[in-house]
Amino acid sequence: MSVFHTLKRSNFEAWDEGWMQCPCILHVDMKGMNLFPPLTSFSATVRLLCVLAGLLAGLTSATAATAKGGDPSGASVGTAEGYIEQWQDEAVRQMQKYGIPASITLAQGILESGNGVSELAQRSNNHFGIKCHASWTGKRTYHDDDEKGECFRVYDDPIDSYEDHSQFLLRDRYARLFELEPTDYEGWAKGLKACGYATDPAYADRLITLIERHDLHLLDDPNWVAEADGRSEGASGEGNAQDEEFGVAEAAADRQAAHEWEVRKARNGGGSLDLASSHRIRTTEHGVQYVYVEPGDTPEALARALNLMPWQVRKYNEVGKDHAFEAGDRLYLQPKKGHAAHGWHTVRAGQTLWDISQLHGIKTTALARKNRLDPSESVKPGTKLSMQWPLNKEGKLPWYAKAFGAT
Repeated sequence: MSVFHTLKRSNFEAWDEGWMQCPCILHVDMKGMNLFPPLTSFSATVRLLCVLAGLLAGLTSATAATAKGGDPSGASVGTAEGYIEQWQDEAVRQMQKYGIPASITLAQGILESGNGVSELAQRSNNHFGIKCHASWTGKRTYHDDDEKGECFRVYDDPIDSYEDHSQFLLRDRYARLFELEPTDYEGWAKGLKACGYATDPAYADRLITLIERHDLHLLDDPNWVAEADGRSEGASGEGNAQDEEFGVAEAAADRQAAHEWEVRKARNGGGSLDLASSHRIRTTEHGVQYVYVEPGDTPEALARALNLMPWQVRKYNEVGKDHAFEAGDRLYLQPKKGHAAHGWHTVRAGQTLWDISQLHGIKTTALARKNRLDPSESVKPGTKLSMQWPLNKEGKLPWYAKAFGAT
């Protein structure tokens, strides 16, 4: 087939007039392009050069689109339909991994990136308009948004933007969204606006409109996704041994993704998980997640089951590599906080500052600092420890704590 079949139809339509005005000058067939004399006038020569320039521009465009993995026809470039076709699989993968509705991810991507052709998306691979914030250590770029010259994140690949978008929504600020069902796209859209993701007062309505206009909510239904995959496999016919091997690996990856999704859902909404025994993911009153260690548990096994790295278990629980958790201990899945939910704790016999910090979900260093103690210092039974406010030199609450109602 001629390479020119990959060019945009619109390009050929634009060149129709040139072709008609320049008969016998250019002929394109399935074997290639042939130029025929005579060029009887200067105007004919100019027309020929114009046609050739158009062909070259179209060929360059098609080649660039193909190199980027896009549709060579270019018919959907810069449209919502084209964006959905390109990124729906990644949105579903993020949903399976983190529990964020694929419809929400896609609608945000469409809206924030202008169908993938905004300057931020094109130059910085940032499809969700995520700003730098204090925690960002990666590349940066500056654009005018709510304020002049605001800092936005830069990614090496658009997929990195999708992954960071999911990670961004895992912050405490958006935790309540994960209590919603993944199919509740309206709740998610309104929740994102309420949590301050965007300043546009119509942000939620715009997301919902996009989702319903393009039926994106179908992607949120795991059964629909599975049926669509089945139809696609059936249409492709029987594969060879390599395809079958890939199918087994893909199925294993799907099971792992499904497990991670259940873990994520439990970690945000509570629930039980079968991790060789039954562990309920719980949350302290001030929002730190934990499980109770059971007989036979090891930090490594729990880390694997709960999608944590061993170093995270050690860091979140302030322990070393050789620490052995005992049945009944709390094992935190998130960093403990700088305060507890209650104002005071009375030390019992045998309790250390670390024991108390694990009981209340407060960092040992913060607990020690509030009570003017060394983190390794032993504490006498009966001592009252402040869990929320730093004590003054007299061991009493400061005046401003009392102003906030502390007693």
